[in-house]
Amino acid sequence: MKHTALLRRTSARTLLATGLLTSLVLTTGCTKSEDSSDSDKAAPQQGDSGQQVASPSAGSGPTCTIDAYGGEKLDLKSATVGFSQSEKEANPFRIAETASIEAEAKKRGVKLLTANAQSQFSKQISDVQDLIAKGADLLVIAPLNSDGWEPVLRTAAAKHIPIVTVDRKINATACKDYVSFIGSDFVEQGKRAADEMIEATGGKGDIAILLGSAGNNVTTERTKGFVDQIKAKAPGLKVVFQQTGEFAREKGQSVTENLIQSKPGIKGIYAENDEMGLGAVNALKGAGKKAGAVKIVTIDGTRNAVQGIVDGWISGVIESNPRFGPLAFQTLDTFTKGSEVAQDIVIKDSAYTEANAQSDLDKAY
Repeated sequence: MKHTALLRRTSARTLLATGLLTSLVLTTGCTKSEDSSDSDKAAPQQGDSGQQVASPSAGSGPTCTIDAYGGEKLDLKSATVGFSQSEKEANPFRIAETASIEAEAKKRGVKLLTANAQSQFSKQISDVQDLIAKGADLLVIAPLNSDGWEPVLRTAAAKHIPIVTVDRKINATACKDYVSFIGSDFVEQGKRAADEMIEATGGKGDIAILLGSAGNNVTTERTKGFVDQIKAKAPGLKVVFQQTGEFAREKGQSVTENLIQSKPGIKGIYAENDEMGLGAVNALKGAGKKAGAVKIVTIDGTRNAVQGIVDGWISGVIESNPRFGPLAFQTLDTFTKGSEVAQDIVIKDSAYTEANAQSDLDKAY
């Protein structure tokens, strides 16, 4: 892809997109090929999940155009898009995320190159460099970490390759280093998880936090939202334990095993993703605890976690929507045609409780 315009800096702020936004499809797929092409281009429609997502041009927050970013218009259908997945696809969130990207590329007839970093940040950097070397005109990146992207950003800037990040932000400048970030409002997720914990515990007792991986904005923001909401609404709840479970089930289990030994009176556990929460369930079962004896609230929306609500082990699950495909490609399409797109695009998340877990189980991923 050849471009002539110079890069210009523009500031990044947050677009609050929930509520006044255009509906786009949240389609999932099952394709697992390296290169995807075929099918006809179509505008997204309402998906099975019944969710809403933002239009890439909706709202009044900071925006980006191809002229401001530096480049020339192109037809997305004739471009090659590179997608870099960060983590091993043993995690249902990552399976659904990749499937959504692949399905939308196929639907639009866009050639897609994919790579999976297998939870190794150095590999993800080399993966993206390789996608560029293979001819990617545009990049969609699900970052493992928020920091350390300078090598990729330098290479992409030299070739004027637009980048859209999904799920996690990179610490860089919007509309200079990358075009847009598409993801959930992680602070809001933390607040909603806190509300579920308050309801489940009655707002009193000692609680623990299984933190996500260090070095990314998801962990920081989910923690902030939860802690701030607890302090504001339930001073009788005390966070007496915080330790990383690295977003992994095995680690979540081992940390919880230590937790229930050191804090036997713990009343609730906030797990910053479903996998750690399911690990906590395993630890509680292994310790002979009864379902519901320790209240667990998680974030993601995987089928196993929602089943955990049905079975009585989990009190609530705040969804973190992984179906970025339609919105990512709509953003790229709008941008490459020369129209403005938002720098920050918020996808709407649902929630699962005892009231809807059974009926909405099929909506989980």
